[in-house]
Amino acid sequence: MTFGDRLAQVFAERGRLCVGIDPHAHLLEAWGLPASADGLRSFGLTVVEAAAGRAGIVKPQVAFFERFGAAGYAALEDVLTAARDAGLLVIADAKRGDIGTSVTAYAEAWLTPGSPLEADALTVAAYMGVGSLADTMALGERAGKGLFVLAATSNPEAAAVQQAIVQSGPWTGRSVARAIIEDVHAFNQEQPGRRPFGTVGLVLGATVELADYGIDVQTAGERTPALPVLAPGFGHQGARVEDAPRLFGSLATGVIVSESRGLLNAGPRGLADAIDRRAEEVRAAHV
Repeated sequence: MTFGDRLAQVFAERGRLCVGIDPHAHLLEAWGLPASADGLRSFGLTVVEAAAGRAGIVKPQVAFFERFGAAGYAALEDVLTAARDAGLLVIADAKRGDIGTSVTAYAEAWLTPGSPLEADALTVAAYMGVGSLADTMALGERAGKGLFVLAATSNPEAAAVQQAIVQSGPWTGRSVARAIIEDVHAFNQEQPGRRPFGTVGLVLGATVELADYGIDVQTAGERTPALPVLAPGFGHQGARVEDAPRLFGSLATGVIVSESRGLLNAGPRGLADAIDRRAEEVRAAHV
């Protein structure tokens, strides 16, 4: 199955909620866990157990594991394995990006079946152009894995770059964010066969006005296959699930409602109920 096929299956069977696995230092303390690799492992496995059967997607934030070095990565490997064994679709939020053999090595680490860090999808950065990710996108297509390219992110300091106007090439006159959308559309449309969603999607923050980034939400998602959209910013950051159709327009078809702290603040005992409630809210919103 392609990544798009698998994403469509998850949407149909378990909904669009994506539970973040973000072991912030303050959350580890609030959960009564040590600030160590063992604490991260316990935190991540607890989130996986709570999400299984209630949500379809989890998103470990790699940075929180990486800060503990090899022991942190060992903990992350255990969490990734447990999540995939539980039937959850796993998006590794690693935001990798580079050129040539370096970016290929990143892709092999995260997207190769059987790799210790195997995930179902990976967030990537295209500062050096979407073309720099060509080998990564091709590997994802071959392996049935997905990618989410940063396009319009919710951090304010990104706006100056992402709203900048492209000065040369086929997308001259478009914003950087819109040019990324066009390149991603082009890759997906070149792949053979009919599929509900493309292999490559976007990261679009739910807390930004996409029109400010040169993105017309009424037309940006009209082509097929549909674009998967990882949309962080719901819950703690202020975005409301019921506003997703307005925020994303024609892109709403592929929106993954991503929430981390708003759920994790419920603590280990309240997490399962919090996920249940939010998953039902997402279904009721008809995102």
